Amino acid sequence: MSKQKIFHHTFIIGVITAALFATFSVHAEEVVVGQHNKTFVVDGNKVEAITIHVGDTIRFKNEDPFFHNIFSLSDLKTFDLGSFPKGQSKTVTFDKPGMAEVECAIHPEMYMEVTVK
Repeated sequence: MSKQKIFHHTFIIGVITAALFATFSVHAEEVVVGQHNKTFVVDGNKVEAITIHVGDTIRFKNEDPFFHNIFSLSDLKTFDLGSFPKGQSKTVTFDKPGMAEVECAIHPEMYMEVTVK
């Protein structure tokens, strides 16, 4: 096979691979979950459950005038963000599918389920 044909075949395979990668690649997103009036909120609305995708990050933002300490002891994702005051936020990236229970260690009435698809 000539060098020109090898180059042509290599080029075509590269174009097809790039097209397939672009088609199947997933863009991770960041979801902001606020803590407001001792509840979890998304876009100003109280939520008790949200669904995200593998690779997505949740930014927990404290909008209350007091501290929150968001944590999860779930098998899917175990974390403890520690206490943080109004205006601060902390992030958690979910890297596998499943369900996680998220709570506040300071305010036991705060509870949310995160489903990761």
